[in-house]
Amino acid sequence: MRVAVATLFPDLFEPFLQHGVVGRAVESGLADITLLDIRERAVDVRGSVDDYQFGGGAGMLLRPEPLFETLERVQWRSGARVVYLTPRGRRLDHNLARELASHGSLVLFCGRYGGIDSRFRDEAVTDEICIGDAVVSGGEVPAMFLMEAVLRWVPGVLGRMESAGSDSFATGLLDYPRYTRPAEYRGMKVPEVVLSGNHAEIEDWRFERALENTRRYRPELLEGSTLEDLRERFSRSMRAAERQKEQNDG
Repeated sequence: MRVAVATLFPDLFEPFLQHGVVGRAVESGLADITLLDIRERAVDVRGSVDDYQFGGGAGMLLRPEPLFETLERVQWRSGARVVYLTPRGRRLDHNLARELASHGSLVLFCGRYGGIDSRFRDEAVTDEICIGDAVVSGGEVPAMFLMEAVLRWVPGVLGRMESAGSDSFATGLLDYPRYTRPAEYRGMKVPEVVLSGNHAEIEDWRFERALENTRRYRPELLEGSTLEDLRERFSRSMRAAERQKEQNDG
């Protein structure tokens, strides 16, 4: 998968690209990530890339020239999804991440200051995406968030012990409680059912806990889904996870 990131602060991305899921994707050649410094297309010798708003208003805007010229540096831009990270955009979720991964090429634009000139939005941006209802100083952190969410869906990026298909949201439910050794710590015990070895009972317990967590914390995720559909998706996810474990053990 090809990703280009246009930003005023490319140095912020250097350590991010060396670790975790994204670092693994880059190292294995499954992701080709290019950092584009918007300031390299500054409009004057002082390195200016922003200016005051016509008609007044708080905050400076990134000018159109450096934005368009930065996009034109991307040789494979034809057909790519050009994404601007913005609070007014479509909220990033599991389905959108998978959709973007299947497209294969993304150009991410990270805004700063008061935003960007709307001519670039109107003429070049194909997708406006938001990662949540909170304000941050720029699009760099949202871009990192989006990259990891998308690259998890690129085949081969996740190892055998991991699966995007069994993550929270992939089943339509939040995660169930998980436990590891020791079975008791400072008087806190792992539920007996989890230790029972009865896979059917364990799956029932996990489904009930996942459903309970979803109803409590994110009830909107259940809209449009039947209990039978949720259970079937959950069971498929559990079977897939078990097959992965067997392959890893073998």
